[in-house]
Amino acid sequence: MTQPDASGSSPDGSTILPSGLVAEFVRTYLAERRSERRRRWVWRVIWILVVLFALVGGWDYRHGEPHTSAPHTALIDIRGEISDESPANADSLMTALRDAFEDDGARAIVLRINSPGGSPVQAGLLNDEIRRLKALHEKKVYAVCEEMCASAAYYIAVAADQIYVDKASVVGSIGVLMDGFGFTGTMEKLGVERRLITAGSNKGLLDPFSPLSDKHKAYAQAMIDQIHQQFIAVVREGRGKRLKEGQDTFSGLFWNGQQAVGLGLADQLGSLDQVARDVVKAEDIIDYTPKDNVAERLAKRFGASVGAGAVRAMRSSVTLH
Repeated sequence: MTQPDASGSSPDGSTILPSGLVAEFVRTYLAERRSERRRRWVWRVIWILVVLFALVGGWDYRHGEPHTSAPHTALIDIRGEISDESPANADSLMTALRDAFEDDGARAIVLRINSPGGSPVQAGLLNDEIRRLKALHEKKVYAVCEEMCASAAYYIAVAADQIYVDKASVVGSIGVLMDGFGFTGTMEKLGVERRLITAGSNKGLLDPFSPLSDKHKAYAQAMIDQIHQQFIAVVREGRGKRLKEGQDTFSGLFWNGQQAVGLGLADQLGSLDQVARDVVKAEDIIDYTPKDNVAERLAKRFGASVGAGAVRAMRSSVTLH
């Protein structure tokens, strides 16, 4: 067997570490590995506890403040696009509405609205639920419009007993649109052939890569005309004799807040604090607007679909904007 010389090298010139140094290196390496494993397990346990705590409602942010029996004005914010995939969706807002109406301390409900519009379905569901809850609990609902209360947002607002606006608010836009794109000319220039196979003669209706026939255009127009009539009926029911109908009332035009008051689309100029103080007579305001809890935020963060937005952008949709 080859023996190392006094310098720690073997006769062939290779270096041989002393056995004590090797043992120390092994001990240090194993200690670091154990420490790393412990750190990983600690973080895993922490994340498990966070998720469990959120799931059992430990960090529930459904409402800004807890229910109270003290007299107060119940606030619900409706902000941004009205859609089943946005914070302003019917499911969560209807839950907040029921909570506010069922609280004995809530003297009235104020909808603070800042939205350009969105889904007629979501707006219709909210309008129906507001009117149902008003009749059931005999409580007043007031809409306070900030920068925008247009289209589907106004569809919701007309369910209120009174609508308050700022003099510069954008109000109205009582109309319906169906938007999309057509790429047939571009495809021809690029030499791209569309191969669409359908079962059903109308299955390719509004396909952006196929020509739009007169028949399909007429069908789509009739559909949005009917939705428009539904919108008009809701506005007439909500505003009643206060509405001063003119040629452009239901044309899709919008007006500033001062004009809206003159046209009967709104009742008065006013703010949230003013309505709570002078109309509801309950200056304390409690926010019932639904908030995501920790579990919901984690699910949205890690489960979001990257391609969903691109797919939706390619589809035609009916919106109240």
